[in-house]
Amino acid sequence: MKKLFKEKLHIPRIEGITLRWLINIIGVITIFFIIVFIIACSSIKNHYYSSVESMLSSGISSTAVSYFSSNLEEGVSLEQSAADFLDSFSYKEKTTTWIIDSNGEVILSSSGFGVKKQEIPDYQMALVDENNFARYVGKLESGEKVMSVCRIIKDKQNDIAGAVRVMTSLEQLDSQIVKVVVIIFFGMLIVFLIILFSNLFFIRSIIFPIQEINDTTKKIAQGDYSARIEKKYNDEIGNLCDSINKMAEEISTTDKMKNDFVSTISHELRTPLTSIKGWGETLFYSADGVDEVTRKGLEIIVKEAGRLEGFVEELLDFSRLQSGRMKLNLAKADIFAELDETVFTFRERAMREGIEVKYSIPEVPAIADADANRLKQVFMNILDNALKYSRAAGKIFVKASFTKLENRDYISIAIADQGCGISKEDLPHVKDKFYKANVSVRGSGIGLAVTNEIINLHNGKLEIDSEEGKGTLVTIYLPVDNSPSENELQEISDNQEIKEEMGLGTNNE
Repeated sequence: MKKLFKEKLHIPRIEGITLRWLINIIGVITIFFIIVFIIACSSIKNHYYSSVESMLSSGISSTAVSYFSSNLEEGVSLEQSAADFLDSFSYKEKTTTWIIDSNGEVILSSSGFGVKKQEIPDYQMALVDENNFARYVGKLESGEKVMSVCRIIKDKQNDIAGAVRVMTSLEQLDSQIVKVVVIIFFGMLIVFLIILFSNLFFIRSIIFPIQEINDTTKKIAQGDYSARIEKKYNDEIGNLCDSINKMAEEISTTDKMKNDFVSTISHELRTPLTSIKGWGETLFYSADGVDEVTRKGLEIIVKEAGRLEGFVEELLDFSRLQSGRMKLNLAKADIFAELDETVFTFRERAMREGIEVKYSIPEVPAIADADANRLKQVFMNILDNALKYSRAAGKIFVKASFTKLENRDYISIAIADQGCGISKEDLPHVKDKFYKANVSVRGSGIGLAVTNEIINLHNGKLEIDSEEGKGTLVTIYLPVDNSPSENELQEISDNQEIKEEMGLGTNNE
């Protein structure tokens, strides 16, 4: 329900710019409203209480007290004067008046009821006040909250003869103040919510386009040059959307020109290279009577033509990868048989370069819908990289086994070398197109990108684990149809045996 409410109102996520705005702007507004609310409540209370105090004080002004003092001088007792005073008191309907003698006892009350002896705080305060006046707000013994004022009465000798105390209940007044405060609170809350939502809708016009721009630029960065941003506002953000859309269009055009160029050049190079390699092989194998230098030259021509031919094939695969034209010719195949054939072909080449190949494969087949030629290309690319980065007299490990991933049968093919390894900084990028961790080693930098794409098309996964100075472990996971029995199943545990033999440490995937 909460999520639906946010979607209806298009409220931006509380993060980033929105969060900073809430902290800076709404935080200041909130503090301001709190201060205003506190001041308003305090002012209202003071205003009401001051009005009550003025009313009470006017009832026992110095003129009223002089009335008692004059009567005392004329010999009229305090009790007699009190009765006349209470009869003529202006606020007797709203207040209660006590006449107090010099002993602090109430001798007469306007309520008509007797008052038992009790503490009278404002009387005690008035006794020590230089103006003989005191104000008190508190509760009676009954629990009722009252405000009272007290003024001392003196005789002609200036001795304390008694006091007049006027008080009124504050219960209704406090209730009225609470009502006013609640009205003010809800009024300020409504104003605050209006400010909040109006600003949220305003910031939405900034945050949402920025989020859309961010998402679109990520797609463009990942190679989706067809991504575009919808222009909703004719302002600076709208201009930015136009600029990014134009940039994406120009990048798309340039990328298409590049791909067309690579594809055209690759096809144009393939034909003469085939001829050069073919005639070179013909001349080499028929050159029985030529001198050694010529024979060596023919051998170099054949070898380099073959290397260029492989490079052209990589460019063609890259062109297909970029244009989304890389397709698989799927058929039932034994992946282990294809791996075995590739390793058999590769092993002789490795031995010529002084590299030992240690090979371990289950004796049961691994049947899957696969493109056998493409898988051989994958295996050869990874083995070729292992050989290129291996040291003299080193080892290359190839181990295959069955495993389970996400409750599905997979095979794991691990190919490891004891070469220079890959740094932690380069490792996350080695599957990127044209990225080379070691520029001193020959290669185009697109072999792993093509390999990764072929594995992805087979619904598999490619993982690379490496430690600089110790070697690299490449693990291929491919789904298979057949599930071997428990005694045939060779579960892997991070290829620990290979890692231990290579001296690899923690996983740096």
